[in-house]
Parts: sequence; structure tokens; C-alpha cells
Amino acid sequence: MRPTHADDVDGGGTEAVRRRRGLGVGSAVSCLELEGVLTHGSKVLLSFLATVAVAQAQTTPLAFEGARILPIDAPDIDSGVLVVHRGKIVAVGPAGSVLLDESVQRIDVTGKVVMPGLVCTHNHVGGIGGADSSDPLQPDVRIFDSLNVRDPGFRRVVAGGLTTINVMPGSGHLLSGQTIYLKMRRGDTIEDLYILDAAGRPMGGLKMANGTNSMREKPFPSTRAKSAALVRDRFIKAQEYREKLARTAGQPEKAPPRDLGLEALVEVLEGSRIVHHHTHRADDIITVLRLAKEFNFRVVLHHVSEGWKVAEEIARADVPCSVILVDSPGGKLEAANLLFPTAAILEKAGVKVAFHTDDWITDSRIFLRMAALGVRAGMSREGALQAVTLSGAEMLDLGERLGSLSVSKDADFIVLSGDPFSVYTKVLETWVEGEKVFDREDPADRLHAVGGYGAGDDSEPYFCCFGQGEHD
Repeated sequence: MRPTHADDVDGGGTEAVRRRRGLGVGSAVSCLELEGVLTHGSKVLLSFLATVAVAQAQTTPLAFEGARILPIDAPDIDSGVLVVHRGKIVAVGPAGSVLLDESVQRIDVTGKVVMPGLVCTHNHVGGIGGADSSDPLQPDVRIFDSLNVRDPGFRRVVAGGLTTINVMPGSGHLLSGQTIYLKMRRGDTIEDLYILDAAGRPMGGLKMANGTNSMREKPFPSTRAKSAALVRDRFIKAQEYREKLARTAGQPEKAPPRDLGLEALVEVLEGSRIVHHHTHRADDIITVLRLAKEFNFRVVLHHVSEGWKVAEEIARADVPCSVILVDSPGGKLEAANLLFPTAAILEKAGVKVAFHTDDWITDSRIFLRMAALGVRAGMSREGALQAVTLSGAEMLDLGERLGSLSVSKDADFIVLSGDPFSVYTKVLETWVEGEKVFDREDPADRLHAVGGYGAGDDSEPYFCCFGQGEHD
């Protein structure tokens, strides 16, 4: 996003200025009131009015000055300023490009690096407990019904600089339930962390998996072919359910009985809920692409240990990949051919790539290391930075709201001690919607940043599918 300059101002009053700044006119996004935009040479003075009648968080405008800023969707700024107000980014540019009045609180971050909050497309914090052993496909299960907002895993997440995560059920089922996209606000209930769509509904996807994890004793399948057959059968039932609902629209007495599982699958068929699909082997990846084509559903491929073998096929299908470069612990045979250059190979093939933690598989506190390993194995620096921010946001249908430091986007960002790909760099602060949610200088937060297993709590970590003998 280019900085705000005086030559952008061509009159038209406050509303015209808002439109040019991407702030919106009379919208919920535009909580900021511009008293005036006063030119001063090539600079702009933003005057802020805090409206007492509007009870919203972060009423004092904050300006972070002097840091190297990595906007992600624009060139890096060596010494910049980031201004946030009432949960939104209102200005970003080189130092001196924005002059601020006395109502603005200035924060000196000289020598630091500021970048968007990290987005993890695949996480298991919160004490998840999704589908049970009664059926290999359980689309009715909502993972947020099992989450504990006080689980210390959420504190580790912000200690690692993650501000948005996709919390998912495990991969021990062909379909283990509905995922939930969470913003790492401080909250008393899981509802406080929801990301809502335009209709006010919590956003999330649907977790599916193939390969050995779901292959066991009945009622689960024991072969890959049967696994695909069960998935096809359930989607056909969902198509039939959707057709019945359409035929009986406006006639509730003739409508089919409500089916929570089929309702979720209808959302997938209609494109409003995206499938997040665990898959490792090349043949399993191709099976997912085949099913997605047959039933015309949107999908993100997760893990893709052998994605490098079928990169061109994935690119032709225009399907994004959420990659993990260190799939441990586990000793899973499906991941035996995992390569560090996988993300680079996919990137070169034209595939949109994000990274994920699969926390605890990779601790959220070292998420940036995943992108650094990607660069070491041949991925572009730009692509790797996008892979932990904007690309992940886009895979969650959130690219218009977060993932880059652009005017009008959510004020989700992190302050780092140095370059994001240096092993010496620490996450110093994490901010969500203009509120600080992690500060390494705070002893309580520091415990979660540096503590070992059980820091802050004695809850057990999540390791999917352990104890399943040959399928571990």
C-alpha cells in the first residue's frame, strides 16, 4: 500500500478523502473520523477525533515509528510509520510521510521490524476433541464445541506472533468435522475469538483426510479405494439433500428432516465452506483433486509431503497448498518422501503456498522458522513471507481483511527484534485489532514464550492418531 501524500488530496471534503484512503464512507470499517487532511509540503497531517459516544476498543490512535516495515503486499519500508486506530490500519508509509497531531500516541520501534500478524492455516490448540469412533465421516461435528479458550496453547500462539489460526479436528477420520477460524483476541469464551462473516456467522472450513490415518477396523475403511468410495457416497447424499430442499422451498411440511451433517456438506457444495484436506502421498493428492473436480468443491491441500511429485497437476487444478516442512514427531511412512524444497517446487509451478504449524507438530512459537527453511530450500523470500501471512489469509477467505499492512485492514501485526528469518530474532509484541495481546517484557507472557512443556498448565498436547499400531 503506497504511503499517504499531499498530492493524493484533490478536494472533495472528508468523505472523498475517506474513499481515496480506502477507509469507507459511513461503514463499520470506518470508525476513524478524519477532522481534516491538511497538506504540509509533500506531507499529510491526520487529525483524529475520538468519539466518546462510540464504545470501541483502542480509541487512542497509535503510531509505530522508526521500524523496518514489511507490508507484504508492497515493497519493504526501511524506516516507516504504521498508524492504527480502533482496530484498523489507517496509514502506512516512510517516516515523515505522515504527520500526526497531539492526540496520537507515538511508539518508538526504531531498530525493530514490523510485519503483519502471522496466519496459521492448520492448528490444533485449545484442547480439541472432535469426531469419535462411531463413523469415519462426521461433518456435523463442530470443533469449537470442544475448545477451551483458557488453554495455554493460545498463549503460545501469540508468543509466536500468530494472530489468526484455523483450529481443526484431527486427521484420524475421512471427515472429522468443521474447523473454526479464530482471531487471537483476549477473551473469556471461545465466541470472543470468532471471525464472523457478513451474515454474522462464525467462519470455518471442513476437515477431511485420506491415507493411512483413517484406515482401521470397521466402521472405518481398510483400503484407499474404499475410503474414496465412502466420501463419494456421502457427497452424493448431500447433493440429493440439497435437491430436496430446493424442491420444497417455501413448503416446510414437505421438506426433508433436518440433517446437520448434510447441511455442512451442502455448504461445501455451494462453495461457502472450504475443505481443508490432509493428504501426503502423491496418489492420495490426486485422489483429492479428482473428488474436488467431481463434486465441484473448493479445497486446500494440507501437508502434501509428496506434492513435489505432482506440482504441475496441482497447479493445473488451481488448488492452493498449506505445507509443513517438518512433519515430526510420528515416523509416518506417508511422509518418508517429504522434501524441504517442496514449497519452492510448488511456488515455481505457480501454486499458491502457505505454511502451517499443525501445532504441536511444529510449536507455534517457531512458526517463522518454517518459512526460513522454505527460503533455505529455494523458495523466494517474498513467497515465504506471504506463506505465513497473506497467502494463508486468502486460503481462509480472509485476504481482504488481514494478512498485509494495508489501509483499512485489521490492525493485526507483530514487532520483531530483527529479520523474520533469523534464528536470533524474537517476537517482542503481538497486536490484534490494535490491542496488544503479547509482550515479551511481561513476565506472564515471557513464560509462554520460553517455557517448556506444560508452561502455564499441565494439559496434554495433541498428537493425532497415536496408538493405532501400524498406522501411527
